[in-house]
Amino acid sequence: MVLITVRLPPGATLEDAISRLGLAEEDVDIAYGLVLIDPDLGLYGLRVTEEAGRRAGPPFSDPKIEPYGPPKRSRDGRPGPRSPGSPP
Repeated sequence: MVLITVRLPPGATLEDAISRLGLAEEDVDIAYGLVLIDPDLGLYGLRVTEEAGRRAGPPFSDPKIEPYGPPKRSRDGRPGPRSPGSPP
């Protein structure tokens, strides 16, 4: 799946996006849905298959977000949970 940004009319629904972009339901990550990015510009985010993304618009990176950096200490000075990749 890739993330695309599309311009749609205000109040657009996932069904509107699928219809307007000429996509099939199997082309779209229904669980992700249609995400409003900028209401003033009518920009929405939509996850679609790579093939659908090439047809519908330019894809953007959609990396998994994970904690970064050294562990934080609690107020009493004990170490908190470690972030992935931090030294032991």
